[in-house]
Amino acid sequence: MRLRDLVEAADLHLALLTGPDQLDRPIRWIYTTDLRDPSRYLSGGELVLTGLVWRRSAEDSDAFVAALAAAGVTALAAGDAEFGAVPADLVEACRAHGVPLLGVPVDVSFATITERVVLALAGERGELDWHRRMVAAAVDGGGLAAVLDMGAARLGARCWVLAPSGRVIGGPPGISPERRRLLVQQFLHADRLPKTARERTGEPVSLLPSASRAGQRLASWFLVVEGDHEQWDAVASETATELATLIALERSRREERQRLESRLAGPLLLSAMHGEVEENEVESRLGALGFARGEPLCVLAATTSGGGPGLAPIVLGELVHGAPARGFVAVAGQEALALLSADAKGLAAALDEISEAVRTMEPGLGDARLVVGVSGLATVAGLRGAVEEARQARRLAEHRPGRAKVATAAELASHLLLLATVPDELRKSFRTKLLGPLLDYDAAHKGELVQTLRVFLDCAGSPTRSAAQLHVHVNTLRYRLSRIEELTGRDLGSFPDRVDLYLALELG
Repeated sequence: MRLRDLVEAADLHLALLTGPDQLDRPIRWIYTTDLRDPSRYLSGGELVLTGLVWRRSAEDSDAFVAALAAAGVTALAAGDAEFGAVPADLVEACRAHGVPLLGVPVDVSFATITERVVLALAGERGELDWHRRMVAAAVDGGGLAAVLDMGAARLGARCWVLAPSGRVIGGPPGISPERRRLLVQQFLHADRLPKTARERTGEPVSLLPSASRAGQRLASWFLVVEGDHEQWDAVASETATELATLIALERSRREERQRLESRLAGPLLLSAMHGEVEENEVESRLGALGFARGEPLCVLAATTSGGGPGLAPIVLGELVHGAPARGFVAVAGQEALALLSADAKGLAAALDEISEAVRTMEPGLGDARLVVGVSGLATVAGLRGAVEEARQARRLAEHRPGRAKVATAAELASHLLLLATVPDELRKSFRTKLLGPLLDYDAAHKGELVQTLRVFLDCAGSPTRSAAQLHVHVNTLRYRLSRIEELTGRDLGSFPDRVDLYLALELG
């Protein structure tokens, strides 16, 4: 397939912006990205599709195009949706680096272009029938499951599609949470993809990227295929690459649907939280999006520091769409908000999923930091309060150490809220004054006084229960408690002293 085949396709309405003398360039494959530098995923001859999310200023265009030119791509196709038209600085950069540039109108999806290229390349290889069936499975309702089944049969190996949260998008059952976490970590940390990863059993699996228009690995699904891709023949390599492309097609379709829902529902949530919309109208419009009238709702609020623009809604979108509940995401300035429908049982399940997903995604944050707050259950009438509750929980999460933290509204009625507002220096000073002697003693004598104190307080001061949990005789416990009182100068029979020691432990 040559570049002119796309340019001359009347139904695609692609505009040739640079490179009229380079239309005979061959297209070897197609790749969708919004990474600022996608060169590590390119091997030459690709038609690169981009939504321009990476462009923050005019200077970014030259660096992006220079990377494409160095990788030997065939051409760049840029969508109009982000800026209303292809920026002039991108046109100039493509002209300067000799990269043909196509403009993609808003009403032509990247999925349509991908399908056209995949089928054309398949026809050239004489395998059009199989590829047509693969594309048909992806496009005509068979969906991801049918595509994976066909790809796995052709490769002779089991295949899965995973999200960076560890969520299984498709594939056979039985892949354990621990195995998913290991694969996600290797995907997020890989210098280059495809990558051959080793499982704990020593068996190789291949990780292939499935491009996302969001331009972040945290927004990208990836394909897992049993076996070492470096040992594949040409047919297997082409099959896996096409499978990853069709997975990207499915991802793109779902992203478009989610973006449409957010465009419809996002302003509604923002208006509701400011009290600008009547309750009946909110109920009615939520009903049009599939929410049942009167069902309980929950709000999530998330922010990120670092990681580039748009990271918070990307991550929150993955959390929401991976949770066992219906939901959508809205953006309010630097904050991303999400609305979930869930009863008490459903909310508990969603919180478990979200907390686990945040822990799994943390390695992919790099230098960025993610904090998420979750409200309690509310009705439409209480939506405004639920938004504020989620924001307060998010502020609580901001005071916790680590790059990815979740806090819930239930914690707002806990001592944890007060502790979270204590300045770091004061936290350290308070803890050192109360627990310093115990920490020094344990370090010098390989003791367990701090652990003993924690267990004793957790057991509400019961010597019998504490001794049983520590697996020591009760007389040994009493000796340790006397040493704790002697070293700290505190009375463990005094409730105020117990509170002080408990808070010192919590401040650690």
